Amino acid sequence: LATPEHAIRLARRITDILDGDIFVMDEERGVARVFFRTQEGEQLTIDVADFRAGSLLDDLLARDFTLNAIAVDFLADLGQIIDPLNGESDANDHILRRCSPHSLVDDPIRCLRGVRQSVQLGTRIEPQTLADIRRLAPEIARTSPERIRDEFVNLLSVEKPSSALRIAKAVGVLDVALPQLAVMTTDDWLFTLNAVERFDDILLAISFRRTDNTAAAFDLGMMVMQFDRYRKQLNEQINAVWANNRPNRSLLFLAALIYVLGQEKQAIGRIADTLRLSVPEKRQLVAYIQAAAEIISMETDDKLMLHRYWYRWQESGIGAVLVALAVARASYNVELEQNAWLALIERARSLLAAYFDLYEEIVQPPALVDGHLLKQTLNMGDGPVIGDLLSLIREAQVTGEVSTQDEALQLAENYLRSQS
Repeated sequence: LATPEHAIRLARRITDILDGDIFVMDEERGVARVFFRTQEGEQLTIDVADFRAGSLLDDLLARDFTLNAIAVDFLADLGQIIDPLNGESDANDHILRRCSPHSLVDDPIRCLRGVRQSVQLGTRIEPQTLADIRRLAPEIARTSPERIRDEFVNLLSVEKPSSALRIAKAVGVLDVALPQLAVMTTDDWLFTLNAVERFDDILLAISFRRTDNTAAAFDLGMMVMQFDRYRKQLNEQINAVWANNRPNRSLLFLAALIYVLGQEKQAIGRIADTLRLSVPEKRQLVAYIQAAAEIISMETDDKLMLHRYWYRWQESGIGAVLVALAVARASYNVELEQNAWLALIERARSLLAAYFDLYEEIVQPPALVDGHLLKQTLNMGDGPVIGDLLSLIREAQVTGEVSTQDEALQLAENYLRSQS
């Protein structure tokens, strides 16, 4: 919504009517966002802003692309569009065109936005607009990191992010938005695109939008058969939204995108810092990548291995299962290595079954003792050995070695005796 003035005041009124929440994005320029839920539970947003210029016409002329420079007067005939730049014609012809020669110069982040919208809306970028995007791509670096982050997250949120990333790389905006990607070799970049594309296939296969054709391919069909009972839980994880309203789906795609750059915490953290991710998002991104690497390198999936995985990664391990599948699938030859793929799917199924079906048996068995009881019974003081004993007992519960409090205390006593 655009209004001549008092946009934030209008946004507050809308918030009250819809029983939503408001975020003032730019108080000086008069821009606010209203968050609300429909009766069906779907979360929607309404952006409300003061005119960017003195009149509605000037406001439309100052916008980024002609598709976004079409208006309707809510206080007049809703069937009559205001379209000074022929945006409707461009929409019908599936063309993305800048509003003026100054559109991208005035705000270079629009170059990244243009790539995203071209994929999102299924349009081709008009030649002069494309030339401007290529020429002005380096200027994105002078945009605030927070705006770059928001546009990059939006790019990862489109239906086919691999297509958006491929175009963004080709026109030069991707390496400016996330400079760490610029050091990739050609082989690493092709692998990364493949991993993102495979991840998209996996998400579609377990989504509620899948069709019979989706699961027709051998690799996806086998996964669908094994994962179908966990479909609801997996989609809840994928479609979660962070407190800052950024989608977890984009964070999962980011994990697949940067996996090849390394699994070290510091390397992942630097990328998260570049994108100005929140501390919880940064922690989650590290977990997704490191846990995925652990899954790929697992040599067994016995109860103890499953327990240690989930005890270490907790809920983050769910999304990591999907990242691991995408990365592994991308690393296989063009001729699918069926045995390796089937083994990985079975390992992933075992992990998910442990978490969703056998939580109290494998992931977090009920505590038989606590630190206070150990200190009291074994005449111990405080120290790290208490934690070691609790871990020893917990793992012994998982393997079936102990099942009662007396057995747990005896195990702890035997361990202390063996260490003395």
